Amino acid sequence: MKSSEDKAGRNALIVDILFMLGVAAAVFLLTVTNAFSGLDHILTDALYQVPRGVSGKIKIIGVDEETLEVYGPINTWSRGIYAKLIDDLTGNPEFGPDIIGFDIQFSGHVDEEGDREFALAAERYGNAVTVMQFLYEPVLVKDKDGNMGYRIKELYLPYDELREVCDTGFSNISQDSDGTVRRITTVTEYEGNEYYSFPYMIYSRYCSLNGTAPEAYPIDKYGQSIIDYSGKPGDYEYISMARVLSGDIDPRAFDDCIVLVGAYAPGMQDAFNVPTGGSRQMYGVEVHANILQGFIQNRFSINGDPKFYALITAVFAALLTLLFRKKRMVVSAVCLIIAIVCELAAGVMLHNKGTVISLLYFPLVIVISYVVCMVEGYITEYKNRARILKAFSKYVAPQIIEEIARKGNYKVSLESKSRDISVLFVDIRGFTTMSEALSAEDVVKILNRYLELTTKAVFDNMGTLDKFVGDCTMAVFNSPFDLEDYEFKSVCAAMDIAMGSEPLNKMIEEEFGRKIGFGVGVNCGHAVAGNIGCDFRMDYTAIGDTVNTAARLEANAGAGKVYISDVLYARIKERVDVEEVGVIPLKGKKNGVVVYSVTAVHKDIPAPSPEEMERRRKLYNVAGNMPESTDAE
Repeated sequence: MKSSEDKAGRNALIVDILFMLGVAAAVFLLTVTNAFSGLDHILTDALYQVPRGVSGKIKIIGVDEETLEVYGPINTWSRGIYAKLIDDLTGNPEFGPDIIGFDIQFSGHVDEEGDREFALAAERYGNAVTVMQFLYEPVLVKDKDGNMGYRIKELYLPYDELREVCDTGFSNISQDSDGTVRRITTVTEYEGNEYYSFPYMIYSRYCSLNGTAPEAYPIDKYGQSIIDYSGKPGDYEYISMARVLSGDIDPRAFDDCIVLVGAYAPGMQDAFNVPTGGSRQMYGVEVHANILQGFIQNRFSINGDPKFYALITAVFAALLTLLFRKKRMVVSAVCLIIAIVCELAAGVMLHNKGTVISLLYFPLVIVISYVVCMVEGYITEYKNRARILKAFSKYVAPQIIEEIARKGNYKVSLESKSRDISVLFVDIRGFTTMSEALSAEDVVKILNRYLELTTKAVFDNMGTLDKFVGDCTMAVFNSPFDLEDYEFKSVCAAMDIAMGSEPLNKMIEEEFGRKIGFGVGVNCGHAVAGNIGCDFRMDYTAIGDTVNTAARLEANAGAGKVYISDVLYARIKERVDVEEVGVIPLKGKKNGVVVYSVTAVHKDIPAPSPEEMERRRKLYNVAGNMPESTDAE
């Protein structure tokens, strides 16, 4: 027995270790590969990309539908319009914007006069920044460092006169696999030259105006940084370009500001999905505004080392899994919630310090692990419960088994412990003489019919069949299952046996020519009930003075008689009719026991309240040592 238990323990330990390793491997691999990047982006966007408020220093002049309606399609405009915009905003020496950034492509000449006017205006005030654009090959290729990317096919620059008088930065915006703009590349090398992004060129000009140097910002091995968006689509102050040009807007509204001019109409196809947008897209000029504010406030992040983070979370996931397998569901659920909250809080703290980690896989795997462990626990519990029910189906009434299976409202314990029970013994009178006179086959037939009667009486009254010992039947009530009104039920079972003995005796007499009689003894009180035996052989039974007294009562009961102790009678006296037999000395007991013979039970009389029954159990609990004045109760 011990070796089998040791083997079972080793097997359980192996299963625990394998399960922990599986969970750890799942967390590690999923985190390193970012297998469900789309779902991870949804989670990290929700936690990391929380708008913190846009800067009032950055304003947008939009080429919106109103502007297009007034001036026509943008590709038909004379660039003299932009010259007029610069003059209107900056012409007064008393006020004006610090920088005007044009997020509009000015490649090639449109008309000589307008191009010249725009270049002269930009040169005159020296505050304009324009864009250039890279055209990429459509196929991914590997660069000299082994990184995959798109090769630049061509570069579109502003026309020469404008490029000579303006700072220029590339306006290309990269999108993640789900089409969302989350990161930027600030420096791009092409044909031996380094080119900076449009927002960074504006930021550099801004630092020059303020007499400071551009601050360093985090970049990953691919030269990228994660944008920390300051606002949602439409948060930056926007004014229609048509209203500015018409004079409806006082130019002083843009004093000491950074003005970005760009597309602000759906038809211009310059809108992107962003983490803070939800179902709305953000115009490219707004994306540049967010990036520019990130430079000014030095707010960018990079991805942390996924292998390092994966290793840490894998270890914690494995330990949590072990806890799930060892602890109860409620404790495990609390630990699960705490672990997830701590991971999310750690992610936010790291993000605030410039490091972004994947947050999806640790909670995903431990939730699945928790569910699997709970299901496994339920299955194990179900099997144990089924095993117990199967074991006790031989001893207790079928309706009790059905009730346990349906509601589970009975307490079951196979451990030996003291509890208050009622014990019934019944025996055949003259069994030895009958056995000598009949064949073994006939004796067995009689025994089977007798045991069928006693078993049915016990089961009908919700008792537990303890054992058969030859022609003796032992039954207990209120063990191993809690049973209401068990004292009265035990006496009812005894009377059912006594009443059933008459037709059974008549049938046996007709068939075998023999008469038999049953003597029944019932007692109640404390006894030790549970598994009793040794490692290799155990039996569920009850032992103690209460059991011995019940056996002695049965031994003294004549055929057809039901003897009960004074203790049992005191607990249920309102619902039974008895004849006092008197004090009978019982073998093994120092004092005699007042014995009563039950003549009738009254099932129609309700039981006393639970409180009253509990009081009686405390008062009347030792046969032969009853209080002197029991009738006064």
